[in-house]
Amino acid sequence: MSMYFDTGDATLWNPSNGAGRLFLRQVEVFEAELKLASGIGQGKYWGDPDTLEVDPAVYAEFVRGLVVWHCRTGHSVILALSEGFVAAAVALARRAGIEVEMPEPGSGHVAGGVQRDVQVPSNSRTASATVVTALDTRAREMDRWMAR
Repeated sequence: MSMYFDTGDATLWNPSNGAGRLFLRQVEVFEAELKLASGIGQGKYWGDPDTLEVDPAVYAEFVRGLVVWHCRTGHSVILALSEGFVAAAVALARRAGIEVEMPEPGSGHVAGGVQRDVQVPSNSRTASATVVTALDTRAREMDRWMAR
């Protein structure tokens, strides 16, 4: 069994049910964390939980916010916990034709305007080139692994 993440008649991703469910549960976590809707919802076959529609406009805002949030955290544990999901979300966005720019290293902006999670001992990285490059590389790898 598998799931379908579609935009119109195009299938962006066709993961196994296990990978798809895990991705959707993480979507819920990050929607709550960022206070942004993901744009992923019921697909064209109502009642079928395995078909999902991706609204490109809403998903674009979600993924762009997610990338800024991820690249601006200075918390190593949060980076480690979020990198795989953020990379998959970016790969899915790129497949939908959404341009996702990686933030400039060290620009100092913190998503949401307030840095809530402070790591002790301090890690003052704010969008370091290493974090930005790692995310972009991981997203490209993820795209190769995600079945259509």
